[in-house]
Amino acid sequence: MTSLESAARRLSDALDGMRFAAPVSHVYNPLTYAWAPNALYLQRYGHGPKRVVFVGMNPGPFGMVQTGVPFGEIAAVRDWMGIEADVMRPPEENPKRPIEGFACPRSEVSGRRLWGLFAERFGTAEAFFAEHFVANYCPLAFFDGGRNLTPDKLPAAEQGPLLAACDAHLREVAAILQPEWVIGVGAWAEQRARLALEGLPVRFGRVLHPSPASPAANRGWSEAATRQLHEQGVWAAL
Repeated sequence: MTSLESAARRLSDALDGMRFAAPVSHVYNPLTYAWAPNALYLQRYGHGPKRVVFVGMNPGPFGMVQTGVPFGEIAAVRDWMGIEADVMRPPEENPKRPIEGFACPRSEVSGRRLWGLFAERFGTAEAFFAEHFVANYCPLAFFDGGRNLTPDKLPAAEQGPLLAACDAHLREVAAILQPEWVIGVGAWAEQRARLALEGLPVRFGRVLHPSPASPAANRGWSEAATRQLHEQGVWAAL
């Protein structure tokens, strides 16, 4: 088991005992039921050091929720990264958000945009992961029926233990991968990364979140994110 796998197991164990009140109806932990593809991702691409680590917020319903890989749009995980493995079912499945694994017919737009940019710029997954990695700050997905709830919308009393566990895990990830840059995918992820890694010799940045709920992202996310990474000095212009 790699160091990142061990860290993920510890985070999963810490989170499994947490309970969340209404309006949360279901909580998915892909580090349990989708452990097989997640472990392949960490084994294949999670060896440090990495110059840049991108940090997302938490799993999307048609991405990591289905594949166990951050921003894990199925085509990107299966066809570009070469990862496909059995995905089990969570103990309490949300009938409005069933787990279909790699058979899920829906595409995760955020993941398609994120991995699509990396594929366009670097060509192969191996070329991208040589100096980069993508992680999620929080591995849990929260639902209010069919509606996705993000961790920042949870009550403060429930956020406290969750954020503490996720902060500790991100510090482990940083210790293993030794990044020069940690880039938040969206403002909240950047803020959490800055708080969790305060005092470490890491430079922080941010890219626009690729969510289709963002009008700015819908106007050309790839171009906007590339420009931000150039302006912050993370990527050199091609």
